[in-house]
Order: sequence, then C-alpha cells, then structure tokens
Amino acid sequence: MTDVLTVELKGQVALLTLNRPEKLNALNNELLAAIVGSLDKIELDSTVSAVVITGAGRAFSAGADIAAFQRHMQMGAAEAVAHFMRPGHRMTRRVESFPKPVIAAVNGLAFGGGCELVESTHVAFAAAEATFSKAEINIGIIPTFGGTQRLPRNVGRKAALELILSGRVFDAAEAARLGLVNRVVSSADLLNAALNLAAELATKPPLTLAAALAAVHRGLDASIDDGLAIEEAAFARIVSTHDAQEGVAAFVEKRAPRFIGR
Repeated sequence: MTDVLTVELKGQVALLTLNRPEKLNALNNELLAAIVGSLDKIELDSTVSAVVITGAGRAFSAGADIAAFQRHMQMGAAEAVAHFMRPGHRMTRRVESFPKPVIAAVNGLAFGGGCELVESTHVAFAAAEATFSKAEINIGIIPTFGGTQRLPRNVGRKAALELILSGRVFDAAEAARLGLVNRVVSSADLLNAALNLAAELATKPPLTLAAALAAVHRGLDASIDDGLAIEEAAFARIVSTHDAQEGVAAFVEKRAPRFIGR
C-alpha cells in the first residue's frame, strides 16, 4: 500500500490512517484510491470484521487537495467532474455502503472532503479538540464528495444548509449535538475508544452486521413501505444462517452464542 495511507491490523480490526500530515491529510486522488483499494481487500478478508479510519498528525483531513485539483477545474466542467468530483464520490460511496462497520476517529480538523468522509462512515467519534467545516463555499464551490446529500441525512435539512452556506467552523460538541458524530472523547482516549467499539462489533455475527448495514443504508432513501420490504428481505437472507440460529438458541438456552460467520 502506498505511504499516503497506512493499514494496521489490530486483531479483527483494520486501522486505516490517512498519512499526509504535511498536507493535513488532504485527499488527493492517490489517497482516495488507496482508501478504496484497502476497503476492497478488507471486504474479502474474513479475518477483518471492522474498520477504523483516523488521521496522522494534527488533522483528520483538511478536505480535498485543492492545489492538486486546480488544473482539472481550469480545464472545464467535464474534466473537473471526472477527475475531482467522481473520485471523491467513489470513495465516500464505498465507505458508506461497506458491509463491515466503519468507524471514524476524528483526531483533528475535518474540513470539506474530510467532513464528507466523516458523514459517510457508519459511526464517528471525535476528539474534544476536533473542528469541522463545510468550507467549500469559501473558495467558490459546493461540497463535491457527497456533502450536499449526506450532511442533510446526518443532521437535518436546515442545519445542513446553514453549515454549507456559511462555511463556518464548528466544534466537536456541536457536531455531536447535531448528530454528525456519535461521541466526543478526550484526544488521549480517542483511538482506543474507536478501536474498542470496533473490537466489540467484531464479536457480532458478520452476516447479520452486513444485513443491518445494508438495510439502514438502502432504507434511508426509501418510503417507509419500501424500507420495511428492504428490512424483510434482509431478515430473510440471514434467518436461516448458522449464526442467526445459534444466537436464538443460545438466548433460549441462556448461554453465550458461538458465532462462526456462516
């Protein structure tokens, strides 16, 4: 794997660290591709059950690498969409739809595309000192990695519009109040908190985790009736699995379940 992203295995958890600290972990196409490529490998690795994403240095991610993308923008809309927007869309879509839990450990600033990465993760913890911004408006563009669509789904329409239109910086406490992150912890405890949750989720039946993630992800864009049909189909896929049968039997027999991933 390229140096812009480090991957460490900690038991059944893969720790992905955005590793461009000198650029505040700005998301260039190399880093975006590295994230997607790592997730492609992790999906097929049955020994990895959850993922934590964090940043090296003082930033989670300052957002898209605007200096790297400027030439694409100067070449016109088609070039900018193909080489600037779509790689970001591919990355956040991959994270959002990943069949294993993805947890963000937001260790510092998460601006622009960095905030959009947080929006796409399934769970997010933030250090008390972390800051956030939908800063794109301040350089004359809109969010380009899915932020106009995911932020309203995270925090609601009016709150999202105020943040997107103003581009203001907001702190971790506000991010938690709005629902962008689940929990605020001290910087010293951040990574352990995220890894501990990931390790806990790794003890759950993986096919059931994937079914729950897919049902929620697909159901968000559906009517309630269609959403209930999605839930029914997800349940039907896992009800006859070993782990579902074992989990119910263990509950009835008042013992700990023994999940085997089938």
